[in-house]
Amino acid sequence: MKKVLNFVLIALMAFVLSVPATNATIKKSPKPIKTHVPKRSKGQTDVVNLATPKMDVVRVGFIGLGMRGPGAVSRFTHIEGTDIKALCDLYPERVENIQKNLEKAGRPRAAAYSGSEDAWKQLCERDDIDLVYIATDWKNHAKMALYAMEKGKHVAIEVPGAMTMKEIWALIDMSEKTRKHCMMLENCVYDFFELTTLNMAQNGVFGEVLHTEGAYIHNLEDFWGSYTNNWRLDYNEKHRGDVYPTHGLGPACQLLDIHRGDKMNYLVAVDTKPVNGPAAVKKLQGRESKDFKNGDHTLTLIRTEKGKTIHIQHNVVTPRPYSRMYQLTGTDGFANKYPTEGYCLRPSQVSSDITPNHEDLNSHGFVSKDIKDALMKKYKHRIHTELEETAKKVGGHGGMDFIMDYRLIYCLRNGLPLDMDVYDLAEWSCLAELTAISLENNSAPVTVPDFTRGAWNKVKGYRHAFAD
Repeated sequence: MKKVLNFVLIALMAFVLSVPATNATIKKSPKPIKTHVPKRSKGQTDVVNLATPKMDVVRVGFIGLGMRGPGAVSRFTHIEGTDIKALCDLYPERVENIQKNLEKAGRPRAAAYSGSEDAWKQLCERDDIDLVYIATDWKNHAKMALYAMEKGKHVAIEVPGAMTMKEIWALIDMSEKTRKHCMMLENCVYDFFELTTLNMAQNGVFGEVLHTEGAYIHNLEDFWGSYTNNWRLDYNEKHRGDVYPTHGLGPACQLLDIHRGDKMNYLVAVDTKPVNGPAAVKKLQGRESKDFKNGDHTLTLIRTEKGKTIHIQHNVVTPRPYSRMYQLTGTDGFANKYPTEGYCLRPSQVSSDITPNHEDLNSHGFVSKDIKDALMKKYKHRIHTELEETAKKVGGHGGMDFIMDYRLIYCLRNGLPLDMDVYDLAEWSCLAELTAISLENNSAPVTVPDFTRGAWNKVKGYRHAFAD
């Protein structure tokens, strides 16, 4: 009897091991979590490719003269066709310091606003300003931009453009309602490797682009004290998720033609526990942070309508070298910026004017420095051809800040669509809230709304506009 039972058990185990898993043992994945998408108001239309009337001179008012504002004002003194009309900051000494800089640059003193939490409203209400340039802390970005557009101004907002979905939809609706530009000041899309690589991608060098990566990995340990009233560390303490995604996501989205032929469909986020964040609070403020929200490292995966993927990371508290990652994976090539700049291409993708001897190339290692330099020279973007020399002299993160400001003014003066519109602002900023929703729901997938509300495929391919 015992032998019979053993035989039966062995036979049963063999049968179980030989049977593949069935649908009965696999739970169907839940549908992605959706957020509210407000209906577009009657008579209101999208602002994809919005162009406004040309203006000979762009009259500008600046709000926020702490960390980034002063550099922006300085750069504008080098841009033809601009008139710096007004300056605003909570602290009057900051305004006065910039006035002195204007005088040194041969520019007239601007109207000054300071000393009140609402002084910026007076700037927005002036009838001699075309563009309001906002460089304050994150929590004020959206409300200032909304008021400025309501008062008939175009707006340019430092990154991130908005921190919540409610703010994002409000900015979209106000831009569509007023037909005013609402651009986020994302400088990294103008960096030299990124813009050259974008041009290469648009010329088919990498084949079909399938996957892109980006990040903001920057240890802010030495910078926390520079943020007035500790606002940036405080934001990380109170909010979970990728709260600063745009430096990595912007270039990644341009490579994939997001809302210009493709769109982001859903995301999934995971994070580590918070360790160095609470330690920073203890070190700087001498108190225990009992409920620090943001993990030390956050990772987000995104899938698009056309089956492409994006990987984004955020880490501002661990000792790591600065990195925006910036990677592109295509059917015929690869690009990488951090920690090593390089291209990997099928030999057939490298033209004979770059190297006549394709035997020296392979598709599993970076091309040589000489070939990389030749590629970057051949595919140097027109924007860099025209502006690189001046940009590096004027400065601003190596020149990319100047290019960003110059392009903004160039497009306004020539009545062209801006390089980045309000939907870019929405797509690149939405990770702040959407990743938090994913994380708080055990890394559940979360739908990324179509912020264009149906117009995402109206334009075929991302391109910069030029007057000629």
